[in-house]
Amino acid sequence: MANDKNKYGQYMTPELVADFMISLANLNQDSSILEPSSGQGVFLDALFKAGYENITAFEIDKSIIKKQHAYVINESFVSACVKETFDLVIGNPPYIRWKNLESELKDELAKNNLWATYCNSLCDYACIFIIKAIELLKDKGQLIFITPEYWLNTTHSITLRNYMLENGYFEAIYHFNETPIFENATVSIIVFKFIKSKGKPKHAIKVAKYFKNKKPSPDVLNNLKNSVIQEHTEYIQIPQFEKNKNWILAPQEMVEELNLYEDFCKKTIKNDLISSNFYTVKDFCDIGNGMVSGLDKAFQVSTENLNNEEKKHIIKVLKAKDLNQYTHGEFTNYFMLNESISDENAFKILFPNIYNQLEKYKEDLNNRYQYSRKINYWEWVFPRNFKLFSKKSLKIFVPGKERISNKDHFRFTLVDEGIYPTQDVTAIFKKEHTEECIFYILALLNSKYVFDWLRFNGVVKGSIVEFSEKPIASIPYRKIDFNNNAEVKIHDDISNLTKSYIDKKNEILLFEINKKIDQLFQKRL
Repeated sequence: MANDKNKYGQYMTPELVADFMISLANLNQDSSILEPSSGQGVFLDALFKAGYENITAFEIDKSIIKKQHAYVINESFVSACVKETFDLVIGNPPYIRWKNLESELKDELAKNNLWATYCNSLCDYACIFIIKAIELLKDKGQLIFITPEYWLNTTHSITLRNYMLENGYFEAIYHFNETPIFENATVSIIVFKFIKSKGKPKHAIKVAKYFKNKKPSPDVLNNLKNSVIQEHTEYIQIPQFEKNKNWILAPQEMVEELNLYEDFCKKTIKNDLISSNFYTVKDFCDIGNGMVSGLDKAFQVSTENLNNEEKKHIIKVLKAKDLNQYTHGEFTNYFMLNESISDENAFKILFPNIYNQLEKYKEDLNNRYQYSRKINYWEWVFPRNFKLFSKKSLKIFVPGKERISNKDHFRFTLVDEGIYPTQDVTAIFKKEHTEECIFYILALLNSKYVFDWLRFNGVVKGSIVEFSEKPIASIPYRKIDFNNNAEVKIHDDISNLTKSYIDKKNEILLFEINKKIDQLFQKRL
């Protein structure tokens, strides 16, 4: 989230959110409080307004420290030698991915023992603030931070999560889905309250989810704190998190469903579980992100009046808007030059009709992102995976992004050979060694199990699930034991029902497909 103008990952907290977070703390007026990245002092002002004065604060960026906050220590919290411990650490730690960190901050982290022990080069800069904050808490001390939610379920944050469980527990988490808490930052946000403790809590975690795409009012935040029923809000109680697992903000029955799904996808030898690792889609399928033209409207063509040479370079394209669950709508004809022509006159002679169309867009085409090379205006800027997409086999398309706030399924679609995806679509091909039928794979991907798993474990921003290569590759895959006649029968039934549904569009067949899928996740057959 950082950029050249925001080298320290500064996203200023609104005053009403700072007031809300302070209201979550259980403190005496003389409690010791630390604000490790005070910014312009929103939390400091709110703390003083609430009557707290025993405050220590750090801010690395001298230019934003206000005169009335002269006591703020102008020093990096990451490297600061802090000998005191605190009753409360509160604030909004900076958000910067490692790849976006300034070299001076990377050098600082490289010398930090906590970072070396609990973090890695895929972690966000905020991780070190969470860990050091916990280190500086007294027993039963409280940590109240506002952060993006992604670290709850990413693999590279597992060491951080395990550290937190070894040192305490969560009391409450407030999840703001698409609520625009910060200016110029579109990311799902959480406010969490963590208690430092070596003891294991008996109570569940209070979770409040707010879904409205509008800044919350003080009344809305107060209702969230007190679990008052209101629109666009869900309240649940979830068990304390477990080590070595993703942290899912879902009811217990949903967690059990997801665990069951993963359990049935575990790698096996002679039906004996050998590890906690499960098969994933990447083990059985090749996945490719769609090709990038750089200006789709320029390359969309009518085949009327084209010469024979031009027709040789017409490809059929399905866009995300054309995809439905299992089936698709009409394709669009695109011109794509899959050979090298460097001279504009030569291109004009061979493709006169295409030349006349593209010339109208010449300025815009020349201004496309060039991917570190010189790209002629009649060429696509990034025809990635063209060889994969040209395979003469059935494949599966899915929109590159899918909003799930108003639906309970994704749009994995069966596509014939000779049809191509552009950048808003991702394609999935069965690998040669894969025994399962492409129709079985399609039904599995369209199942409620995959839908629910991706809702909580996929790459989700707000209510948008991303379907680029990596997120699809990570989906657990229910492998069929082809030595087990009962499993083979279900596999064949699913495949045949799926074929029939694509042909007949009979909704009853969808019900039958889902019943057969359920059988694969009921018990070992």
